[in-house]
Amino acid sequence: MKPSLQLKFSQQLTMTPQLQQAIALLQLSLVDLQQEIQDAVENNPLLEVVEDTDAKIINFNDHEEETLSAHDSDLDKDDAFNAEETFKEPSEFVDDYKENSHKSSGELDTVYQGETQESLHDYLHWQLNLGNFSPLDHEIALSIIDSVDDEGYLRVSLSELRDSFATQPKPELAAFENVLQRIWLFDPVGVGARDLRECLKIQLSQIQTEQSETMLLAQQIVDRYLEQLAKHDLVFLAGRLRVTKEDIEAALSFILLCHPKPGLQLDIKAPDYVIPDVYMQKYNEKFRVFLNGEMNTRVQINRAYAALIKRRDTSEDNQYLKKELQEARWFIKSLENRNSTLLKVATAIVDFQEDFFNHGEEAMKPMVLSDIATKVGLHESTISRITTRKYMHTPRGLFELKYFFSSQLSTERGGACSSTAIRAVIKKMVQAENRLKPLSDEAIAKLLQEQGFHVARRTVAKYREAMGIVPSHERKRMA
Repeated sequence: MKPSLQLKFSQQLTMTPQLQQAIALLQLSLVDLQQEIQDAVENNPLLEVVEDTDAKIINFNDHEEETLSAHDSDLDKDDAFNAEETFKEPSEFVDDYKENSHKSSGELDTVYQGETQESLHDYLHWQLNLGNFSPLDHEIALSIIDSVDDEGYLRVSLSELRDSFATQPKPELAAFENVLQRIWLFDPVGVGARDLRECLKIQLSQIQTEQSETMLLAQQIVDRYLEQLAKHDLVFLAGRLRVTKEDIEAALSFILLCHPKPGLQLDIKAPDYVIPDVYMQKYNEKFRVFLNGEMNTRVQINRAYAALIKRRDTSEDNQYLKKELQEARWFIKSLENRNSTLLKVATAIVDFQEDFFNHGEEAMKPMVLSDIATKVGLHESTISRITTRKYMHTPRGLFELKYFFSSQLSTERGGACSSTAIRAVIKKMVQAENRLKPLSDEAIAKLLQEQGFHVARRTVAKYREAMGIVPSHERKRMA
């Protein structure tokens, strides 16, 4: 068989360093974001905090004024950067909001309503339930996720998972492999890897860079010389791969972007206190969403240092300032992207769940990641990141954004109902039951079926336990 050349097109999810930074900021809570900004300002002389801001609420959609400035005539036009932004607040809304903020707790309940503490498995299950998996792939994914340890590794072989699979006939081993590769791209990337080598290779495959030779070298080091990498034996690596020590160090810079234990990246601790990222209020019969301006620290380019940069100067100091200027631009752009994405997603959620804000939990619609992703034109993984540990203050209480997502259950009329609405109905039934003869899970399931909901007894038990409601025999003793 003669060798031949073939042109092949393929699509692959890759990340540039700028995109990596933007994604990292997307995942941060508001408190962690303030610390990240403080660290960036302390480490980069081209960044400074904008001190004089009176904005309490930021609205990117309706009130935005931009000032473009170039800092030196010797700089290229490409060096001109949007260094300052002034956000005007809608005074009527602010006055209305401040008035409502002083109402009694009965009129404006500010108590947090959604559970935030979760494990890695809870987070993976949430992403799975809101993804586009076939019923069989969903069951396979469940078996894989449940076998992932706290560090994010799959310690059980796929053949063992297949042997223990309950469905008959058992799926092909290739089906398990295909589902596992989809789980690798869940957040955090690399979760489900079977060993350190595979984990690092997955994460490296998601990094896009113009330094293709350096990336190829990094992949070779991980694939063939992981033991020597652990010993930091750069001389050995350089000799074996026939490159310089500097080439090895450049490759290591990419490997250091990877996390050896992806499962530990997830902060599963409950927050000491919750600060809302966005505010929602009904104004003139319409729901409006605004960013929390008080807690959104704004940064800009330091003009004094920027003015020192000369286009044709190749001195070490000038090159350093140019590098820091570029990093400052990326950081500011990433912050702008985070804020605009958060506002866009929060607004889409409010629009989608308008019935909930008007009528309560029983009116909650089933909503998955793809619903919001399609509406705002973003990827589902981005929606997953921007809704985790982000909170919205509403007239009905304080909610984590991911609280509004729920799977759907079918009804007799051919429609769909959210699991959140079902839980609200169950809670209402338990509150109204005869304490001397409390409703069993079977009885609740029958009552739900009479109302047109297709809910099995075990589903009722799962929802009841999730809400912290004890079984009927224990409720009877408490009566």
